[in-house]
Amino acid sequence: MSRSQVPGAEASGAIGLVVAPVQPSSTAPDWSREAKPFWAWDPGRSLLASIRAYERGGAIGRRIAVLRHRFWSVVTGADIPLRSRIAGGLLIPHPNGIVIHPGAVIGPNCLIFQQVTLGTAGGTRVAPVLGGHVDVGAGAKVLGAIRVGANARIGANAVVLSDVAEGSTVVGIPARPVQGRSSGKAETAGVRASATQSARAQATRT
Repeated sequence: MSRSQVPGAEASGAIGLVVAPVQPSSTAPDWSREAKPFWAWDPGRSLLASIRAYERGGAIGRRIAVLRHRFWSVVTGADIPLRSRIAGGLLIPHPNGIVIHPGAVIGPNCLIFQQVTLGTAGGTRVAPVLGGHVDVGAGAKVLGAIRVGANARIGANAVVLSDVAEGSTVVGIPARPVQGRSSGKAETAGVRASATQSARAQATRT
């Protein structure tokens, strides 16, 4: 991953010139976010690679993908089904404990941290739908037949039981939108800082 792909990067070759962070698209997948060198130790991306291999099909290819998926599922401690509906560009920098219901839908260029659950609630079989470029903080639970709008942010350990508006930030149990400009900026900065640190760590490994 180049420096220009790291969220929050502000360096430039010209002295005094600040480059604005590149905002991931909420509609077009950035497949470079999932890429890694073949021999690099990156369990999250390796788990995703097994899912992508299964999606590409082919009888033999799928059998191998199943074995790869089982191995990396054990390594990561994640429960992400092979047939999950995940658009391109997903980042799971710390995949341990992530649980995704088979019926959940994840839009392009999302970021999901450790111990996150996307599942059902209240006896229903309908799982959440995440729009594009949604950031989900560590330990958050997104449950039920709800929609999370594009560019939304879910704070760490939040329990989301209702729809989240596009571009909003929600925190707490149950999750509520952050009120006030100052608190909203602080929460957004916190989520962005976590994303930046993880992305920079990924860039260092690759």
